[in-house]
Amino acid sequence: MKYGFISPNFGYCGDPRVLVDLARQAEDAGWDGFFLWDHVQYLTFEPNADPWVALAAMAMATEKIRLGTMVTPLPRRRVAKLARETSTLDHLSGGRLILGVGLGAPELPEFTGFGDEGDLKTRGAMLDEGLDVLAALWSGEPVQHAGTHYRVETPGFAPPVQRPRIPVWVAGTWPARRPLRRAARWDGVVPITKDALEGKLVAADHVRELRRYISEHRIATTPFDVVQFGSTRDASDSAIVGDYVEAGATWWLEYVMPPLEKSQERLRKGPPRI
Repeated sequence: MKYGFISPNFGYCGDPRVLVDLARQAEDAGWDGFFLWDHVQYLTFEPNADPWVALAAMAMATEKIRLGTMVTPLPRRRVAKLARETSTLDHLSGGRLILGVGLGAPELPEFTGFGDEGDLKTRGAMLDEGLDVLAALWSGEPVQHAGTHYRVETPGFAPPVQRPRIPVWVAGTWPARRPLRRAARWDGVVPITKDALEGKLVAADHVRELRRYISEHRIATTPFDVVQFGSTRDASDSAIVGDYVEAGATWWLEYVMPPLEKSQERLRKGPPRI
């Protein structure tokens, strides 16, 4: 099991200097990763940091921890620009990037409010096609793609540090099966519940079930991550984490609600290692 810390990119963490400081504290306290939400605008008029600018600063201020978004709604992004951003950040961090992707929260107005696609079925198709294009752009080879949602013709981009590519974790709402089949094609799954923002977790028994389901649909033999969110009191509060280790989870992402001081206090206490 590896242990990361996850933070919003708005509100009390909407200042990139705050995020850099939190990333340093996380590394010093022994956490394995630090991940940011990826929202253009969440719900209210408040500070909102661009995750890629913030992650670049965090990469320069740290040496070991993995960094990434959790998660980036790929259908809202220009795939070529995302390929450049992720590859650049992978080089800047020395190969420490993990890319979390998903459809985006359907109840938030940041899609249709800025002219992006609001239909979930269409966004699902865009996510599937966009991931294939993204992987092709990471390959370093020429890309010619004429699909339903994307057209690309390029002699190729310089590849990222990590080979064969940057790890991709795919988010999905449990117990939907289509996101699990999508995730099985990549490097990890981030299962959440519809009530995740209220602190409701995917139960350990369900993690076992989704792990079995993914193994039935996975072709690749490379390592595969199962990510679980939760909150613990301090480094000794490991009982709940142990249940998820037994169920097959490979990453625990600690989430602390505001205020900022509460996140800083929990970071300094270190991860609840088994």
